[in-house]
Amino acid sequence: MKEKGAVMKIKKKWIVISLSFVLVMTVGYVLRKELALLTFDMFLSNQVEKKLEETYKPITIKDPLVHDEPFSVLLLGIDQRDKEVGRSDSMIYSIVRRKENRILLISVPRDSYTEIVGKNKQDKIAHAYAFGGAKMSIDSVEQLLKHPVTHYAAINFTGFKNVVDALGGIKLPITEDIVNKNWNHDKFRIEANKPIYNGLEALNFVRYREDSDMNRMMRNRIFLQAVAERAVQLDKFSHIPEILDIAGDHFSTDIAPTDLIDLAKSIFMKDSIPQFSTYALDGEGMMMHDIWYYKLDEEDLAYARKLIANWLDPTITAEHLMEPKSKH
Repeated sequence: MKEKGAVMKIKKKWIVISLSFVLVMTVGYVLRKELALLTFDMFLSNQVEKKLEETYKPITIKDPLVHDEPFSVLLLGIDQRDKEVGRSDSMIYSIVRRKENRILLISVPRDSYTEIVGKNKQDKIAHAYAFGGAKMSIDSVEQLLKHPVTHYAAINFTGFKNVVDALGGIKLPITEDIVNKNWNHDKFRIEANKPIYNGLEALNFVRYREDSDMNRMMRNRIFLQAVAERAVQLDKFSHIPEILDIAGDHFSTDIAPTDLIDLAKSIFMKDSIPQFSTYALDGEGMMMHDIWYYKLDEEDLAYARKLIANWLDPTITAEHLMEPKSKH
C-alpha cells in the first residue's frame, strides 16, 4: 500500500509539473510580445533611436503623431543610380489608422500628367522628385489629391534590396514566371514557386509594370504584407539595428525617431498585421511632343479624393470606412 501511495504521489507530482509547464508556456506565449517589447525598451530602444536620427530629414517642423488619429504618409520608391538625385519610380499615398489597424494605399502612376508645384509646369509626377526632392513631390501630390501629406518616407532601390535581404528574404505568391520583355525596360525574370525571394527579386516584383497599374498596386500590397509578416517575427526583432544600418543613406523620412518607434511598437502589439486596402488612380495613356504621359480620369480622381476624406476623418468608425471600389 505504501508503494502504491508513493507511486500516486509521484504521478501527482509529474501532473503538477506538467500543468505548471503548460501554464508557463501558455503565459509565455500570451506575453511574448510584451516580453519582446520590454527587452526592446531595455536594451535596443536608445540604439534604434540613434540610428533613426540618421534617417530623420524633416522638411518642416510638425507636431507629434496622435495615437488614435489617422494620418497620411507619402511613400516614395526612388530610382537612383550612383549619386544622382533620381526620380520616384513608385508613389503611394497611404493613410494609417492605428486604432483600427487599417492602412489605405492609393497608387499614383509615375507618368501621371499633372502640375509640378514649384516648377509652374505640367509634367510627369515622377519628375517632381528629380526637380525638388521630397518637398516638391509632397506639394505636387497635395495639389493633385486636394488632401494633406502628413509625412513622407523615401527609400531608393539599393536600400530596398538590402532591407529585404537583411530580413532573410520574403515569401511572395508567384505562381507563374514574371518576365520583363519591353525593349526600354530593365530585363529580368522572376522564377515562380520559390519558397523565399531575395531583395532583387522582391524589387523586380514591385517594379514590374508590363500588365496594368491595378496589378502593380496589388503587388505593392502583397509586398508590404509580406514584409510586415516577416518583420514581426520574433527572431527578426533583435535585427532592427542591423537593418537600420543597412538602410543607412538609402532611407529618409520626416517622422521623428520617437514617433517612428511608437508607431512600430503599436503595430507590433497587435494580434495581426495591419489590413491593407488598395486603390490605383485610373486614366489612359496619351502622346504629347513625342513623350508618353498618363492622363488621369477626372471622375476617378474625384472618387479617390472622397475615399481619402473618409479615411482621414477621425470621427469615422471602422464600420463606416469606405472600401475601395473594384475595377475588375
